[in-house]
Order: sequence, then structure tokens, then C-alpha cells
Amino acid sequence: MSLMRRILLAGSTNAWLRDRATKTRFVRRSVSRFMPGEQVEDALRAAAELKPDGITTILTHLGENLTRVEEAEEVTQHYLGVLDKIAASGLDAQISIKPTQLGLDLDRALCERNLDRIMERAEQRNNFVWIDMEGSPYVDPTLALFTRTRAKTPRIGIALQAYLYRTAKDLEPLIPLGSAVRIVKGAYLEPADIAYPKKADVDENFYKLGVRLLAKDAQQAGCLLHIATHDIALADRLSAFITEQNVPPSSYEFAMLYGIQRGQQLRLARAGQRLRVLISYGEYWFPWYMRRLAERPANVGFVLKNMVSGG
Repeated sequence: MSLMRRILLAGSTNAWLRDRATKTRFVRRSVSRFMPGEQVEDALRAAAELKPDGITTILTHLGENLTRVEEAEEVTQHYLGVLDKIAASGLDAQISIKPTQLGLDLDRALCERNLDRIMERAEQRNNFVWIDMEGSPYVDPTLALFTRTRAKTPRIGIALQAYLYRTAKDLEPLIPLGSAVRIVKGAYLEPADIAYPKKADVDENFYKLGVRLLAKDAQQAGCLLHIATHDIALADRLSAFITEQNVPPSSYEFAMLYGIQRGQQLRLARAGQRLRVLISYGEYWFPWYMRRLAERPANVGFVLKNMVSGG
């Protein structure tokens, strides 16, 4: 992992930096590149703008590690409302949730009850829910939450992180369940004893995990692979495997973030590939923004220069 990436990921949890940056006009303008606004209406509008290009979406309300039961209830109510608004809009838009938004840090049973309520509404609205993966301490409880919920309904998917050594092992019991799995590289600061420190190794593991989810037994079980990367070479490598092995389109989708690699998004959509763009919104955007910068450290110099000058 590069020094700049390590600094950015560490900075994502710094309260002083968060307070300073979120009051800086330039940073707020910069974040709009990746986020259409702070309200769900902004996200729905962005989703509608992508629809003519054949691009579907996933909406996620930013925030994590809530500390009060009341906050978890507010998030749950928010997502229930989002599912209603999506249904009313006629958009093909799913939702993605972090377990700590639903109270995982407070009480696992509370988190489970809140997710059950959301899943019940998703069933009613014929929609689908993704569970995001957070830092490594949350892997086991998140897997348990997913497995418990997947036993009740197929309308749920989970994100797994390619930079963790353990992920290949974690994936195997999910395959017989016919799971929907979003493979991501990983965006948290993790020690080298549990996560690959070199990008090349993360990329190779990402490819192997993708290939595993595209295997015949995974197809037969009904698995869905979300290829969630902006790395064009990596996406093209998996595309080549898909073509060579005649993998049916129902077994995979591409997934990318709003505002990143827009040219690649259009290329995939125009080629007839299924693509979902993740649209983030909300007021608690600083940690997420820093993780986005860490994915492309070359952008940092420009941002910091403007912050120092008070832009």
C-alpha cells in the first residue's frame, strides 16, 4: 500500500480533519463529483438521468458506526421510505446498507430486527438489498447477518473484499446458497497480516474470486457476481473469461460508483453489459470521500492545495 493511500485512509477517521474539510467550500465542490447531493431526492434524480443510457443503480445513505438506538431507528425508517420512493419512481434502483447503520455496534439483535423490517419492505416493493462490508472486525458478524437473512429471502446480497486473505475461504459457503456477491477491492486501512499490501496481489485475488463465482457450480446454484471495480484492465480480464466460458448474462453484473470512470460506464452499457452504478448521498460523507480519494491518490495534491489556500 502506498504511503499516500495509507495517510488518506487514516485521515478518514480523523475528527479534526473531518470538521475542517467539511466546512471548506472547495472540498464540498470536489465531493459533488462523486455524490449528486445530500438528499435521497438528489440520488433519485441522478438515477433517472442514468436510465436512458440503460444504466441501473443502487442507492446508499452515507453513515456508519452509529452510537445511539434512536439513530439506528432513523436510518431504518429512512430506508423504508427510500424503498417506497423507488417503487413510486419506476426506477430499477436497489439499496445498500452498512450493518453499523442498523445498530450492529449497539446490539446484534437490534441490527437483525431492523434489517428484517427493511427486507419485509423490499419483498413488498419487489426490490433488493445489499449489505456492505465494513472494516475487518465486522466480517464475521456481517457474514452471519447475511447468512441468517439469506435463509429467509433471496432478495439480499453481500459485498466481499478482495484485499483480505480470508475472503476466498469466506466465499465458499455462500456459493451453495446461490448468493449475490459484490466483489470489491476494499477501502479500509488494514494491517499486512490480514490484507494484501500490494495492489497486484489484490487484483489477482479479485480475479480469482470473480472466476470462482462464475464457475459452473456457482451458476447452477444461482449465484450472481457483481464485478465492482473501476480498474478497466481487471474488468476486461474478467470479461474475456466470461466470453471464453460462455457465462450467461444472468450470472454477473458490473458495478461502479457514480461519477467515476464515466467513459467506462457508457462503454459497458453500450456494449449491452448489465451495469449498476452506486449512488451515495447524505451528510456524513467525509470518511467515504477520503476513501474515494485513496483509490486515486493522484487527485490529492489538487485538493490539498485548494484547502490550504482556503478555497
